[in-house]
Amino acid sequence: MKGMKVFKFGGASVNSVERIQNLAAIVRSFNGQPLTIIISAMGKTTNALEKVVEAFYAGKKEEALQLFGVVKNQHLTTAKYLLVTHYNPCLARLNDFFTEIEWLLHDKPIRDFDYYYDQVVCVGELLSTCIISYFLNQEGIANEWLDVRDLLRTDDNFRDATIDWPVSSERILSHLTSNNPQLTTNIFITQGFIGATADNESTTLGREGSDYTAAVFANILEAESVTIWKDVEGVMNADPKQFPDAQLIHELSFREVIEMAYYGAQVIHPKTIKPLQNKDIPLLVKCFLDPSLPGTTIHKKNAKALPPIIVVKQQQVLMQLNSQDFSFVGEQPMSHLYAWINQSRIKPNLVQTGAIGVQLCFDNRAERLEQLASKASNEFDVQLEKNLTLLTIRHYTREKFEALTNGKEILLQQQSKETVQVLYREPQ
Repeated sequence: MKGMKVFKFGGASVNSVERIQNLAAIVRSFNGQPLTIIISAMGKTTNALEKVVEAFYAGKKEEALQLFGVVKNQHLTTAKYLLVTHYNPCLARLNDFFTEIEWLLHDKPIRDFDYYYDQVVCVGELLSTCIISYFLNQEGIANEWLDVRDLLRTDDNFRDATIDWPVSSERILSHLTSNNPQLTTNIFITQGFIGATADNESTTLGREGSDYTAAVFANILEAESVTIWKDVEGVMNADPKQFPDAQLIHELSFREVIEMAYYGAQVIHPKTIKPLQNKDIPLLVKCFLDPSLPGTTIHKKNAKALPPIIVVKQQQVLMQLNSQDFSFVGEQPMSHLYAWINQSRIKPNLVQTGAIGVQLCFDNRAERLEQLASKASNEFDVQLEKNLTLLTIRHYTREKFEALTNGKEILLQQQSKETVQVLYREPQ
């Protein structure tokens, strides 16, 4: 649709009555422009629903139903505060979603955990968007609520589903563009993070799935832009909780953001960037608490004179592998090692190869590391060291590097023209 903008509101932006009212004010300020609005589950809803699934899968039906009852009541309370004239039709739709989950929870698990995870956790987005859509209509902001499971077709790789682009494109274009004669509005409300298989089983899209959903809709609709509304000014050069002097970056390239995410910055997931970069659609990161702030623009142009970008990852584990017979670590042991890493579904954050050994740095995923160490011990002597910190500085300066590593015991260091990484142990 010509002039379409895509908005994504995360859980923090809809976690209270006041913030939902704020969302309405933001949408109203765009004066009826075509908008597709992707909304996450409210606040801590996803975490609460994860506990429901865990109880259900452990065979604790009553506990699962009780935990789900808490989620129900929270959403009903929010609906009561927000809605007057539109409360009853909203309640009817909410009850349909509640029944869908309760029906499942009365059953016994016979499939994989990931399948049930997706069937239950997806309801968070359905509940939040349902309430917000009715509230916007009540406020005179006409919109159409869409169940994204009718639009985004995926495979059945539950918890990390892959989108079927041809089917999804056809459905989205036929419903959300002027080709649809039944359209009565140009504002659409739908869910992030979820989709459905050809058998209408709910799926989720993996980490940062809501941002990715926004990018997928933007790509298919050839949108003007995507705006991710957050509770910060925009993209910062460091985590302001760790670095009080962190500064806002007004402009970034798609490539820079992918690099930042690769090194662990909690900015935008790389899979969100690809659909936008492919169609040259700019991504804006703006503050929902003060929409007048300029925020950050991410596009294909290279930004010049960037400040040092700092990423700190704690709870890192160093795995040292040495060949058992002092032989060189050649092609075959390395190919085995990467096959084991793949099988253990864990990604190294840093790899350094020597003549007779390899050093790898991982996030502390205990079960997966144990699995990898067990496989690797067939060909290597394996040693693990925990409680380490990985520091990455892009566009580093010597002064910044020295200031951040002063007094630290450096175990590994890698450096290129633009990026330096060190794995260090805090002094005892």
